[in-house]
Amino acid sequence: MNFLFLTIDSILFLVLGFLIGRTLGKRHNLDWSTVLFILPNSLISLLRKFGFKLRAGQFSNEEELRDAVDKASQHGLVEESEREMIQSVFELGDTLVRELMVPRTDMVWIEGNKTLRQGLSLALRSGFTRIPVIDENLDNVIGIAYVKDLARRTHERRESEQTETVVEHIRKATFVPETKTAAELLKEMQRDQIHMAVVIDEYGGTAGLITIEDILEEIVGEIADEYDDDEVEVEWLDETRARVSARLHIEDFATSFKVEIPESEREDVDSIGGLLAKTLGRVPIPGSTISIAGIKLTAERPVGRRHRIATVLAERIIDDQETVLEQ
Repeated sequence: MNFLFLTIDSILFLVLGFLIGRTLGKRHNLDWSTVLFILPNSLISLLRKFGFKLRAGQFSNEEELRDAVDKASQHGLVEESEREMIQSVFELGDTLVRELMVPRTDMVWIEGNKTLRQGLSLALRSGFTRIPVIDENLDNVIGIAYVKDLARRTHERRESEQTETVVEHIRKATFVPETKTAAELLKEMQRDQIHMAVVIDEYGGTAGLITIEDILEEIVGEIADEYDDDEVEVEWLDETRARVSARLHIEDFATSFKVEIPESEREDVDSIGGLLAKTLGRVPIPGSTISIAGIKLTAERPVGRRHRIATVLAERIIDDQETVLEQ
């Protein structure tokens, strides 16, 4: 976690220090006012040549500073990608947490009464190292389970895998309102070294989940996984099995397999991934399986930082039973 905070600090220093300084710190009441950057004389001369007057307190409002960034980009002093990154930082003050969070329907969670073995299995299959722990329902988040805590306990006492429950090893959860700005939350996360927070709606229910990476990604853009590759919508493995994209439209899937999926089964969803989630009643993770219209669908590998399912293995089955298997 310290490495992550160091990365964020480095980005803020290198990208923002050039144009923001204490002016933006005063404007948004952020600790960025401590960011100072000493420009070499040659660069100062070059900036002044293009009409920039680099003196303290030059910018009286955010619009002037934004305009300066745009002019610097037009003159080639700031790369387009750097301009976009700086503008993204400005927008953090206007971006609400609910715009960046993982919505409730996409959250991976675990009940507190599950065993440590079940908790570790879920973490291994989902790819997440921190998982919200609930009591009766998703609106009652009682803590966060850290994989390293569960793994440490099972290493120290092997039998605890079956005899101890997840709730015995949770950490305190942090709750934030969905109307808080991303800039405010980032400041709090850095100050308190919080990595994850549960987002609460106006009625006190769970609206979603947000991590510090969600905010960082808003600044630097989406970070693709090194193992992510181009999706193939339908890849036939043999006569009865095919690997399909989780984004494949249900109608295209039905056409490929020459089956009819009842309208009641696909109501409110468009993709195969959405069909999996709706039928399961929760976010699919690798190994999650359903059978529908004579086809068995099994979620395969996750991709990206949010570990969304990318592909689904589809195979024909003889018995046309629409049985939902447990996740």
